[in-house]
Amino acid sequence: MDTVQGGKAYGALKSQQEEKLNSINEAFLSDTKYAEEEDLATKLEMFKKKYMEFDLNDKGEIDIMGLKRMLEKLGLAKTHLELKKMMSEVVGSASKDTISYHDFLNMMLGKRNAILKLILMFEGMGKEQEPKETGPPSRKTFSDLP
Repeated sequence: MDTVQGGKAYGALKSQQEEKLNSINEAFLSDTKYAEEEDLATKLEMFKKKYMEFDLNDKGEIDIMGLKRMLEKLGLAKTHLELKKMMSEVVGSASKDTISYHDFLNMMLGKRNAILKLILMFEGMGKEQEPKETGPPSRKTFSDLP
């Protein structure tokens, strides 16, 4: 029996995970509660990618370190206490220390505005609107000054 090593094992794990997330997405797509949601399939695909990016414990859940890294990547470093508060806001209990994909989707599609949801929505909107300028900033002349 061959044991899968390193990158291959990771790839297999990620695709297994993605299948699991896809099946959760399908359940949400057929849920009448979300029948009114615009572009649900597109949103779910986007949420899945975002979730997989930050699922760092490879158990299919975002733990506190994953949440911390997610926010740091967005330039929003938070204290441990703030992270715990955000997490309990998403999962609805302070005793759980991971965010499952189900919790994540309920947060993103739900009516409650959890802090994390607002951050992710804001970050998503920011990305679409402003194309990043590459290269050095353009030279300013005196006529450009206010």
